[in-house]
Amino acid sequence: METESEPYVRLATLRQLHQVVAELNTARSLADTLQSVADGAIVGLGFELAAVNLVRPDGDLVVAAVAGSAGAEALMAGRVGSRASWERRLSMGERWGDLCFIPHTEGWVLDDDDVPQWHTAGPAPRFPDEWHPMDRLFAPMYTAANGNGELLGVLSVDRPRNGRRPGPWGQEALQMYAFQSAIAISNARLRANMQRALVRLEREQQALRASEESFRQAFEYAPSGMAVAEMGGDQHGRLLRTNDALCRLLGRPASAMRRLSFSDICHPDDIGTLLRTSAEGGRAELRLLRRDSTYVWVSLRNSVVADTADGPRFLLTHVEDIEERKRHELQLAHRASHDSLTGLPNSAELRARLSARLCSRPPSALADAYASAGVGADLRAPLGFAGEGPEPFDGLDGFEGEKPRPTPRGALPFDHHIHLSAPADGAEDDGAKGLAVLFCDLDGFKSINDRFGHNTGDAVLIEVARRLTGGVRDGDTVARLGGDEFVVLADGLGTADAQDLAVRLRNAIIPPIRVEGRAVRVGASFGIGWASCGMTAEEVLESADQRMYIEKRRSKSNRRAAG
Repeated sequence: METESEPYVRLATLRQLHQVVAELNTARSLADTLQSVADGAIVGLGFELAAVNLVRPDGDLVVAAVAGSAGAEALMAGRVGSRASWERRLSMGERWGDLCFIPHTEGWVLDDDDVPQWHTAGPAPRFPDEWHPMDRLFAPMYTAANGNGELLGVLSVDRPRNGRRPGPWGQEALQMYAFQSAIAISNARLRANMQRALVRLEREQQALRASEESFRQAFEYAPSGMAVAEMGGDQHGRLLRTNDALCRLLGRPASAMRRLSFSDICHPDDIGTLLRTSAEGGRAELRLLRRDSTYVWVSLRNSVVADTADGPRFLLTHVEDIEERKRHELQLAHRASHDSLTGLPNSAELRARLSARLCSRPPSALADAYASAGVGADLRAPLGFAGEGPEPFDGLDGFEGEKPRPTPRGALPFDHHIHLSAPADGAEDDGAKGLAVLFCDLDGFKSINDRFGHNTGDAVLIEVARRLTGGVRDGDTVARLGGDEFVVLADGLGTADAQDLAVRLRNAIIPPIRVEGRAVRVGASFGIGWASCGMTAEEVLESADQRMYIEKRRSKSNRRAAG
């Protein structure tokens, strides 16, 4: 390096520095770039020792490259100095532009800090600008010019080959070299980050392709049905993709499935369940329509998935055939609520159906409620009890400012329960309707059972159940209480209607019943009771049972009188 007294800079030296700077950007890796920076300070700037201290992510500086001395490299390479110690150094000494020069007269205070350093022995300076072995010269490297950017690292140099402290040209050259080195290191880091990002992206793409292939195979070859459906928008629920298992389950080709949504093939009674499940995700059990117009019970499990970070959402639906389980559950439920011999509703089911129609409010309390609501006596008849009055009353059901809503016959304005009451007793039919409870007890059944055995008795009970069921309307209930006792619930009957029904059912039972080649005959006694709110199911059945025994005793008395 030329001295300050020289009036010009040798062209060969300038070319050498230019070559060094050019080589900084040809290194293939960050490590090669850092080593090129240290080597360039030796080759192009005329120093005998150089070290590159690189800022780590935690802020401390590590010796990333050393040039000029194998001993110094072995001692310092890879060692770390704290950020605080480096900031202390860079705030001391003399400022040569962006450079920091700490003469030996001040640098002794840094001998014991944690910054890695290398010193060589030498004679004391003989003239003012001679380099002392304990002198220190640092060139900070920033991400922007003039030291305004973030500190990237520090290039430290030692032992100029001419033995003198750098003059103005040497200082300017070192400063410019540090700036070019910072650019080269930043570019190398950027390239390294890009290479790592590309490698990571390639790995992620490979993993994504492997994941997509795994999903495709799991989707296509799953033993149970799978479907992908649109979520949101005008095409919500439209099937985009279905697997073979779902197509086989519904008997539809994949091309036809893509024109449908689950709502198109869902049982009408299950649409609400389907909509709640598709809107919220989760699980539901419902019925889907097969191509042959039959329904199959399935379990749907929906998961909401996104195609990309900001992309559309889809429903991934798992469809499991639960037809056998549902059939078994229905069978168990039927067995629990129906008589095993006749197939009729049993005693528990009868009481449940009857209790569902009754409330605890007796007719007197109902009338008091109307009175407290301000309903006059002239309006209680059309409002108070089922079957009383020709038209329902429209008032008292809405709030102020709202249009009143019609009140169901027999319902209070403040509830929507249709209250039951018995038609008035008496010979004259007043036209009132109610829920009739016909208690039936077979006459002569015990003798058949004792004489011909239980098999014949069971056959008789089965045939009686069939004849009773055939003699009532759809919606009426025929139940077996046990033994030879049956009950019929028939709604909307007047007193005469109930009596006519009892006669028809008795006449249906009387004809002979053929069992195993023989004809047997049973009779029947009917007692007619009426279900009324304020009564329990037990009280209703007991009332009908008592009337049946009254009828049975009357029949016996009539037969004795006739005999």
